[in-house]
Amino acid sequence: MQKVYDELTAAFRRNEGYLSAPSYRRIVKKHTTLFEDTDTLFFLLQAAGYPIVEDGANYRLESFFKPYAEQKYCVIDIETNGSKPEAAQVIEVGAVMVQNGEVIDRFESFVECAFLPEYITKITGIVPKDLENAPSRLDVLTKLRVFLDDAVFVAHNANFDYGFLDHSFERFGLGSIGNQKLCSIDLARRTIKCERYGLAYLSDSLDLGNHVPHRAFSDAMATANLLALTFKNLPSYVKTTDDLLRFSISSRKERTNSKA
Repeated sequence: MQKVYDELTAAFRRNEGYLSAPSYRRIVKKHTTLFEDTDTLFFLLQAAGYPIVEDGANYRLESFFKPYAEQKYCVIDIETNGSKPEAAQVIEVGAVMVQNGEVIDRFESFVECAFLPEYITKITGIVPKDLENAPSRLDVLTKLRVFLDDAVFVAHNANFDYGFLDHSFERFGLGSIGNQKLCSIDLARRTIKCERYGLAYLSDSLDLGNHVPHRAFSDAMATANLLALTFKNLPSYVKTTDDLLRFSISSRKERTNSKA
């Protein structure tokens, strides 16, 4: 499904945020199976968190038009018992929902796990007893899927958290993640001058709150505070959520041309 999200977003951007029904069908038809027609895929896209809506006879990408401050951002951090989702699992989740510069909701949980390497305990401070009677993976992932809704997925080094959770969701029958992704490292590099961009270093340098590194909720809160700081340093031409997403991965040349 990641291919259809990427193709749709590129097409929406080429067409000022709108797609005709025939254009939409041409794209999703590539990903239609015997069990999924284009209308069914539309509902699957929405259920996965992709911000697509019907607009009369056309389709609209909501993030192309929504002011970035009004957008909901789900700032997420996970701790895991290994680096590869095929052989490891989530052991702790922390997430905060941010909108209009305020934290409007929060979610945190340990995850039941029978195997916790000693080096993970040394890094995180999480011990096997913390996980013995924790909620199951299916329970936590299901609640996180509901919490995430259609918000922009934000994380520090977002590719890891996004990829790990996407694999975990698929594994437990919760579908893929269609939410648009924003990496706070990428955004910080374009808005804040700093020697290093690791979360612990940024937290110490920028006073991002009472931060306990490598604990999911604490990392999520520090990232949310970093997000607020980066927003203060955005150039004036960044107005919508889509502007923000494109700015976060833009080259120096693209940023110079945008200022001209």
